[in-house]
Amino acid sequence: MKRILAAAAVLAFCSGAAFADDKPTDDEAAKIKAAVAAWGCEGGSYEKETEGSGVFEAEDVKCKSGQYDFRLDKDFKVFVITKD
Repeated sequence: MKRILAAAAVLAFCSGAAFADDKPTDDEAAKIKAAVAAWGCEGGSYEKETEGSGVFEAEDVKCKSGQYDFRLDKDFKVFVITKD
């Protein structure tokens, strides 16, 4: 039983690690930057998820109240903000 659980854990870890995020194009990065700026924030690093979800990420964004991570949909609308 322990072997089955260990194998399942390894399989779950490996399948999640297979995806890597891409760098957004210059146009996409400008749209992410504009969306973040609309919230009164700036900076950070930008990524595009490769899972085909169309989700963009802005990580380590500086705002007046602290540092945050933003998730944006394919239309560059913010749908999640988490305190970093």
